[in-house]
Amino acid sequence: MNRLTQNAAKQPKKISTQLIGVGLDQLDGHKRITQAEHFAIVGGSQETHERMTETVVKTFETLDRRGKDLDQVDPHELKEIIKDNTPN
Repeated sequence: MNRLTQNAAKQPKKISTQLIGVGLDQLDGHKRITQAEHFAIVGGSQETHERMTETVVKTFETLDRRGKDLDQVDPHELKEIIKDNTPN
């Protein structure tokens, strides 16, 4: 093993925090998947998938305004942010 490989093996692996949304109300046979750096939305009817995507995008905008990353936010705070950003 060369020195570069040894150094890479010694460094801790960075954990990527992700939000995952799963819609279960799809009846039209379409496979909907929306992915970004920190989230993935899969499934759902067109309406559900769009709502979940809008919610997650707005959630990340709120986190950005607060100067926080997903891995820095308290789960209870994240729950409130998601709730506040979910369209009616």
